[in-house]
Amino acid sequence: MKAEIRFFWARLNANYWFYPALFAILAALLAFGTVWLDRNGYGAFLSEAQWLVPVGPSGASDILSVMAAAMIGVASTVFSITLVAVTYASGNYGPRLLTNFLEDKGNQVSLATFICTFVYALIVLRSVRAGDELPAGVGAESATTLPGFAPQLSLLGAYILVGLCVAVLVFFLNHVPSSIRINKVLESIGTRLLDAVRDAYPVEDSFADAREPQGGEPLPATATGYVQLIDFEDLVKTARKHDCTLSLRVRTGDFVHPGLPLLDVKGCAVDDIEASVREDFTLGSVRTPEQDPQFLIDELVEIGLRALSPGINDPFTAITALHWLGAAISEIGRRDLRKTVCDDDADDCPVIPRSDGFDHFVARGFGSIRGGVATSPVAALVMLDTISNAAIPIVHDGRRQMLIDEGRQLMEQAKIDLKGPDLAKVRERFDRFERTFGETESED
Repeated sequence: MKAEIRFFWARLNANYWFYPALFAILAALLAFGTVWLDRNGYGAFLSEAQWLVPVGPSGASDILSVMAAAMIGVASTVFSITLVAVTYASGNYGPRLLTNFLEDKGNQVSLATFICTFVYALIVLRSVRAGDELPAGVGAESATTLPGFAPQLSLLGAYILVGLCVAVLVFFLNHVPSSIRINKVLESIGTRLLDAVRDAYPVEDSFADAREPQGGEPLPATATGYVQLIDFEDLVKTARKHDCTLSLRVRTGDFVHPGLPLLDVKGCAVDDIEASVREDFTLGSVRTPEQDPQFLIDELVEIGLRALSPGINDPFTAITALHWLGAAISEIGRRDLRKTVCDDDADDCPVIPRSDGFDHFVARGFGSIRGGVATSPVAALVMLDTISNAAIPIVHDGRRQMLIDEGRQLMEQAKIDLKGPDLAKVRERFDRFERTFGETESED
């Protein structure tokens, strides 16, 4: 349940409408609160302040009307600019990056600030009353006019919000072009990937093998979609309650459909735990970064491959993607890749996650981008250096050998896609790559 709540909160606060809606509600509460203070005389001191000229009902109405109209106009412009930036980024860098820009807190908070100021000004405007205005619902022949009312404290609040909006507008106009710069995009994905790796695999410089699945009776999926969340805490509770072992057959980010097994159950009947276990798997139409570092790796690979495509031909963008990919692979190579789903001894844990070996991440990253890199001599040279730099901090011989083999496969692919001086340069760099790891021979 805790995992589901965290996932719900992460998805909720990633929605583009969440902050505008939240800020609008807070602005409405603030407006009603300041108007109440004005009606009860708590803002009377502002009428006597020498540094502030009090505003009459007519002036207050005009000021608030201008503020409300200006804020909704600016909010529309901000939304339009955001859509243009999102369209540009998703078209040039890949459609999967659409979520990254919609989740951008700078864009969300900027729009929310203008929306909340509009709501605040509109509600305060309703409280302004001219001196000759009649009470609502009273006939003119029997009514007496009420004194005018201009909420001085609420107006001061509106001025403060407008000043804040000016600052946010300046920030937004700088933030949008900065956020769609490819180096910034790659930095955002790369740092998020490194954080996800450290959260998923917190133990460093330990290389214990993952537990082997224990088999059992399969529990098939009954719905179609991507596995967005697995609530391991509830799975552990269920397994211990029924004294059974659950061996997962899927990981977060996998696509399932009815009939495919989610996990194997050993030690108890599937029917006894089926209803509870199914609630611990959240399926959706799209993959999300939560519990899924592979999703962020795929984003880096996608940007790199698109940059190396003949239609774009931007190898330097691919080089930056390779640098972040190398940093992530090196980080993964230095960590214990067993998922810790129990607070106590992992060897006695009744839930065995599907293991993600280092070879899986290498193939997902360097292996997926290798074919595109081999067509570009510049990118091939950098990838050899990146693989070398990723392997140097890794002390596990088996994992380091996987990266060395990846460099050799890149060389074999380059022999097919390159020729002439370009191939000679890559071969020379590959020979240096081999010497770095104590290998003296290079294949022809």
